[in-house]
Amino acid sequence: FLGLSLRLEEEFLRGELAFAPRNIGNAALPALHGGTIAGLLEFTAMFELLLRSEVAALPKTISITIEYLRSGKPQTTFAQAKVVRAGRRVAPGRVEAWQDDPSRPIAAATVQFLLGG
Repeated sequence: FLGLSLRLEEEFLRGELAFAPRNIGNAALPALHGGTIAGLLEFTAMFELLLRSEVAALPKTISITIEYLRSGKPQTTFAQAKVVRAGRRVAPGRVEAWQDDPSRPIAAATVQFLLGG
């Protein structure tokens, strides 16, 4: 529904939120809805964990803390995650979202996943 997709590029997984008018949260600016950006961040982090670890089942999100750094323009948004460490029960990660320039993120998140739960 949101238009999320993943692309494996060389050594990393890139999440993509294709722009769609339904993803606008503030039509006056216009700016992407924070929930759609959060969905992209969590989706990208979860599938990065699945790709990089030996997790067999979909992990459960324990917590996610999102930092909204600037407004998301009405255009395609990208994300890239890094799993900090996949332990036996918990895997923390970090993920950033950007639009034009990866060095200027529009949002970032710290996420904790429960493995095998």
